[in-house]
Amino acid sequence: QVQLVESGGGLVQAGGSLRLSCGASGRSVSYYSMGWFRQAPGKEREFVGAIRGSGDTTAYADSVKGRFTISRDNAKNTVYLQMNSLKPEDTAVYYCASADVGLPRAAFDYKYWGQGTQVTVSS
Repeated sequence: QVQLVESGGGLVQAGGSLRLSCGASGRSVSYYSMGWFRQAPGKEREFVGAIRGSGDTTAYADSVKGRFTISRDNAKNTVYLQMNSLKPEDTAVYYCASADVGLPRAAFDYKYWGQGTQVTVSS
């Protein structure tokens, strides 16, 4: 079993940057593909991006491509989401999650989830 804890959320002005972290315990994240999702009030949880266990392949939602970057430090058992050029529509609770294989975009393909961290982008 893997326990995931997100951190780094907060309030930022439009155009600003934040870096979210997802710390894992219980098992090395190198075994898993790691994904980031977000959920805004009244909306469904949506895929943001994912990274393979090796860190050599990533995938992003079109809405964040070119602005967000996922990376991982397996030695620290941590995955990061660097968010640049933030927009008010990026406001949501951001979650990290682990998947056994591939770079899935569907939430149901992810087994373990963190509790989420709030990101608020003001205009």
